[in-house]
Amino acid sequence: MSTVPRAPALNTTRTYDLVVQPGDLASEIVPSGTTDKFPCVLATARLVAFMEVAAARLLQPYLESNQLSVGTRVDISHSAPTPVGAKVTATATFVGVKGKVYLFDVSAEDEAGEIGRGVHERAIVDVERLEKGAAKRSAA
Repeated sequence: MSTVPRAPALNTTRTYDLVVQPGDLASEIVPSGTTDKFPCVLATARLVAFMEVAAARLLQPYLESNQLSVGTRVDISHSAPTPVGAKVTATATFVGVKGKVYLFDVSAEDEAGEIGRGVHERAIVDVERLEKGAAKRSAA
């Protein structure tokens, strides 16, 4: 029987701090071979990734050794641009469980204030089962 608690206490938070690097910019994550132009500010995709890291780290103490948490839903607003070199803090707050899905309020800010906010959902999965399922999809 597992000794790992099933979930964090409600309103538990975790932050992830980082400095925006050139590779985090929207202008740098455009797929190769495209001529699309994007600005030299923090990419929304990277903002989402930072929020996911905060939520994943919040769940980490509740995982068995054969488990990971994976994102299943993200719904955020990216409300302000952030330049390279700026410090960003992403915060995830655990707000509950719905079935097998863990629910989070997420937000992020830079030195000038809030840059994004929304909701995020994660599920706890068996790593081997997840990877086998992915391999089956690629073989289909």
